[in-house]
Amino acid sequence: MRILYGIQGTGNGHITRARVMANAFSRMGVDVDYVFSGRAQQDYFDMSEFANYRSFRGLSFSTQNGQVSSLRTAKNARVCKLMRDIKQLDVSGYDFVFNDFEPITAWAARRQGIPVIGMSHQAAFLSPKVPMFGHGLFRRSLIRYYAPADVYLGVHWQPFADNIIPPFIANHHHDNPVSVDNKVLVYLPFEELASVVDYLKDFPAKEFYCYHPDAENSSYGHIHLRAPSRSGFLNDLANASGVIANAGFELSSEALKLGKKLLLKPLSGQFEQDANAQTLLAMKAAHVMSYLNPCALDEWITSKANMQINFPSDPQPLVNWLADKQWGNTQKLHDSLWHSVA
Repeated sequence: MRILYGIQGTGNGHITRARVMANAFSRMGVDVDYVFSGRAQQDYFDMSEFANYRSFRGLSFSTQNGQVSSLRTAKNARVCKLMRDIKQLDVSGYDFVFNDFEPITAWAARRQGIPVIGMSHQAAFLSPKVPMFGHGLFRRSLIRYYAPADVYLGVHWQPFADNIIPPFIANHHHDNPVSVDNKVLVYLPFEELASVVDYLKDFPAKEFYCYHPDAENSSYGHIHLRAPSRSGFLNDLANASGVIANAGFELSSEALKLGKKLLLKPLSGQFEQDANAQTLLAMKAAHVMSYLNPCALDEWITSKANMQINFPSDPQPLVNWLADKQWGNTQKLHDSLWHSVA
């Protein structure tokens, strides 16, 4: 069995999910090639799990001051480059394409008649049972057109439909996993770094470990800036008491598995993050703010509520399902994976 795995590289969440899958594929001796798009080649880091991966420009949204910029997104789209990459990518040597919301591999496979299995958080929204909070028909059409698939597996925090599975969260070794009450992990990559620092400066009782694409390792009193580092991030996540972040799916899932309380500021103009925040709010699993609100932070700091969900760490049932090619039947996979969630 030979698989081409296409992964959306815009944010780190898709890559985090792909790491778990890559380790499972490697352990089981499955032949997989990896393609990423949506980020400049030099901006990827800690990619050893993916060996000789390929990257393309692809499509991505552009942000400014904590919100999606439609003008910048359109300006940076480079549609002609995207179409050339789709036409030139040869997928004929693969049994199927496994796709995490990545458009080039999905469309190349469609053009060449190769099956596509799409597994992503975005795919969960194709089910009308999943809360989307407005504009559902348009957004579902956009998801289908962006990265088309023959079979869709959605990933979500609740078993809304038969083709929705829980996230896989790897069990990592941590240098010091004991929770530190006054330590908070901050990951707000779509906000201006200066705005984040200004937001945190009036809360000296907490030690904030702030990861950001523009940061260099340094400390300013109780604010500790950290450059992107997967190992450093996981260690700080393990012993933080809480997480302040945009409402990306994967980090929220990691925090939920570890029982960390969440304060979320969804990226304005990004419907998925807004839906994530509203869903977690309804589950009473997170506090939500629409801007960097000091009152919301003050309230969150004094709150005690947090939720812990034992999401699975081993995707072997999914790999077996892929290998068996019984893709029309998602019920057994759905039931087996959700049975292990507590």
